[in-house]
Amino acid sequence: MDCGMHMGYNDDRRFPDFSYITKTDDEKLTDHLDCVIITHFHLDHCGALPYMSEMVGFDGPIYMTHPTKAICPILLEDYRKITVERKGETNFFTSEMIKQCMKKTVAVNLHEVIKVDDELEIKAYYAGHVLGAAMFQVRVGQQSMVYTGDYNMTPDRHLGAAWIDKCRPDLLITESTYATTIRDSKRCRERDFLKKVHSCVEKGGKVLIPVFALGRAQELCILLESYWERMNLKVPIYFSLGLTEKANHYYKLFITWTSQKIKKTFVHRNMFEFKHIKPFDRAYIENPGPMVVFATPGMLHAGLSLQVFKKWAPNPNNMIIMPGYCVAGTVGHKILNGAKRLEMENKQILEVKLSVQYMSFSAHADAKGIMQLISWCEPKNVMLVHGEAEKMDFLKSKIQHQFGIDCFKPANGETAVIHTKHNIPVDVSLPLLKREASKLGSLPPDPKRPKIFHGALVMKGTKLQLIDPGLALKELGLEEHNLRFTSTVMLDEEGQTTQTADRIYQLVKTNLKEFPVSYSSDGSISISDSVLVQVSGDEESKSVLVSWSHQVQVSGDESKSVLVSWSHQDEDVGSFLLKLLKEQLDT
Repeated sequence: MDCGMHMGYNDDRRFPDFSYITKTDDEKLTDHLDCVIITHFHLDHCGALPYMSEMVGFDGPIYMTHPTKAICPILLEDYRKITVERKGETNFFTSEMIKQCMKKTVAVNLHEVIKVDDELEIKAYYAGHVLGAAMFQVRVGQQSMVYTGDYNMTPDRHLGAAWIDKCRPDLLITESTYATTIRDSKRCRERDFLKKVHSCVEKGGKVLIPVFALGRAQELCILLESYWERMNLKVPIYFSLGLTEKANHYYKLFITWTSQKIKKTFVHRNMFEFKHIKPFDRAYIENPGPMVVFATPGMLHAGLSLQVFKKWAPNPNNMIIMPGYCVAGTVGHKILNGAKRLEMENKQILEVKLSVQYMSFSAHADAKGIMQLISWCEPKNVMLVHGEAEKMDFLKSKIQHQFGIDCFKPANGETAVIHTKHNIPVDVSLPLLKREASKLGSLPPDPKRPKIFHGALVMKGTKLQLIDPGLALKELGLEEHNLRFTSTVMLDEEGQTTQTADRIYQLVKTNLKEFPVSYSSDGSISISDSVLVQVSGDEESKSVLVSWSHQVQVSGDESKSVLVSWSHQDEDVGSFLLKLLKEQLDT
């Protein structure tokens, strides 16, 4: 599930440690994994994919949605360029490796059930977050789990909200980026954002907004575009060159993945073709006067956004707005935590004097959204990933308290053992069903009370069937013998035997309403076909005989094996009757 890189590291720690899976160097990942699933195109979810498939070695299928498959290679190539060509790093994947890796990918549609092999099947659900993001359900036999990747439970200006059905998985693995946050209203946040941008450019300052090329960028562009139009502002807004064009191309191509509003307006105009937002050139960094710049990447760890930040940071008139989460170790994370002096490469010290603002336009679910998803899909266990340990602890106790289910937050390399119940399906034959139903008499069965069935369990191939014991014996060529269990109760009661039999009949009718009871002309009483009551004796004492059937099977040649079984139901009725007769009739 996902194969990302860590933005905070530039050494081996940036990629996953696959030795947890392979254990020894000569083992291949393909021997251990049936498939890889990528939920969306953000680098912390797909950045290590070529490294895994081409450098470590994985030849199995890699599943992702159509938009993810289209956008992934572009972002991977962009990441490779920054790392290899600008930073000069070696031992990194090449452009050719990205191409080879993408050949192993298989595109999936939402709600389409994909059979990976005879046992394993996967299904994608809409996750919001970014274009093409999906949550995946994985099922093997009766056991299933849902892995959310990143998701957003509230719709925004360009994407719908995440959705999943009541699939009741054994395990839900959910992101927990905002495990302790409950976000304020979106409208307030948007108003606040526009106010801050406007007041900064009005004073002649420059605003830097670090974003990832696809996702929040489009959301905030739509917001500023409509505000600039409404307020008739002339201050230039720029967006990193190249990627804007590609991004908008993909939004047009995958319009069905966007929100309802965008789909509707698309007929008249494309909301991603901006009038006020122009492509950015690196030469503009030195331009005087106010401007707003959207630059990639989003956490200020490299690329254009970091370059612009270094130039603008010493000026207190300027402003940086961080619209999303920053991973520990990145420049974005440092300045959000109040760092005023940063040590850059070549031991240079950068004075941070510009105004630093954090406004969560992040497309992750907040604590309320995570709880909502859990109540929607009703998992039996929850596992938290993609978050900070302390915040996870808070959410874990909240989940356990509210839903009464187990919640796990394993560290890297830790094994979590999750117990699941395994049901064994058994087909019941129609004649047996009819026979059991006839025993109920005219009363409908109580759906809340379990019923005990009496039948023979037969295994044919891999199927289990419950059939009539007579039929099972016939199929096996065995002879059937009937045994009856009989017990006699002595009563010191005067009068005729028929009077005692009448009393017993009334007693049985009153106390065993759910069973068919019949009274024969010879004075015997039969209950549910197999339990028999007979009264005999003289004027002074009576003996009441209660009998019910056992079933015996004899099989074998020289040595015989005898199987004795009886219906619990008959035994329950019989023993209940004996108790009843002793309590009610014995004087």
